[in-house]
Amino acid sequence: MALANYTDLKSTIASYLARTDLTSMIPNFIQLAEIRLRRDIRMSEMLVNTALTPSSGVVTLPADFLEMRSIYFNSNPLTTLEYQSPDLFSRNGWNSTSGTSVYFTIIANTIHFSPDPDSTDTVQMLYYAKPAYLSDTNLTNVWTDNCMDAILYASLGEAEPYLLNDARIATWAALYDRSIGAITKSNDGKKYPNIELAVTAR
Repeated sequence: MALANYTDLKSTIASYLARTDLTSMIPNFIQLAEIRLRRDIRMSEMLVNTALTPSSGVVTLPADFLEMRSIYFNSNPLTTLEYQSPDLFSRNGWNSTSGTSVYFTIIANTIHFSPDPDSTDTVQMLYYAKPAYLSDTNLTNVWTDNCMDAILYASLGEAEPYLLNDARIATWAALYDRSIGAITKSNDGKKYPNIELAVTAR
């Protein structure tokens, strides 16, 4: 049987569990698995590039923001920003002044810059985005397109406590961990290609 989308995933989970009475619960197992995958996986397919305009030194994070990869001001020259923890950011006192921003921090769903930017330059941000949850109206996402094995094993792992079948939890956990390891290794290969650098003599 093909395993390409949400409908296939639900059917496969039911087959693995050998149950026909879980129609209403399987979507819950899948959503719990997606929450887990959001915590455990960072892959290039999740990256989104966006431009934001600060107001009084603050911008609101995109609704699907998960984790920062890089951030800089589109100034001339480009200004790369350095992250500070919220407590250090507040103690340094720069956030009450204006000028060329050097630092940023994240508080709740907002990014704060220090000093407050004194120009209209936009902020360019590369970040990992949360994939939209699977549903009967959203049949595919990053998980189904790139790591169907991980979401399958995670879903099965979420099902076993509900079924009071603790003996199978370790099996699905081991298969899930193996798939996460393979995904991480593959994505690291994309970030750091295994190629030799050529040196050109001048």
